[in-house]
Amino acid sequence: MFRDTKAFSGFSVNDLQKAQEFYGHTLGLDVSKEEEGLVLHIAGCFKIFVYPKSNHVPATFTILNFPVDNVEKAVNELTRRGVRFEVYHEGELKTDERGIFRGMGPRIAWFKDPAGNFLSVLEEK
Repeated sequence: MFRDTKAFSGFSVNDLQKAQEFYGHTLGLDVSKEEEGLVLHIAGCFKIFVYPKSNHVPATFTILNFPVDNVEKAVNELTRRGVRFEVYHEGELKTDERGIFRGMGPRIAWFKDPAGNFLSVLEEK
C-alpha cells in the first residue's frame, strides 16, 4: 500500500522563528517556510516537517541523527556556532567532557534544538 509513497517525518517546536534560525543558520540546512510550519530539506530529497505547538513537550529521544565523517570536527564546529553538547555520566552511557560517547557502536554526540528536542552527530565509517 505505501511502497511507492514518499513518506516524511515531522516534529514539534514551541517557537518557529528560533527553529528556523537554528536549523537554517546554526546547522546550515536548507529550510523553507510554509503556512503550517517549516520544511527541512535534507540531502537526498528528504523532507522533515517542523510544526508549531503551543503545548510542545520536547522529545525524550533522538529525533534526528546527522551522520558525519569525523565527530570530533563536527563537535568542534557546532560548539563554535554556539551548540551545547550533552554530557552523560550514568550507567553505560558515559561521554567525555565535550559530550562525545566512545563506547560500543559509533562515536556519537547529542545536543538539543532550541525547543529541547534531542539531535545527534554520529561518526559513520
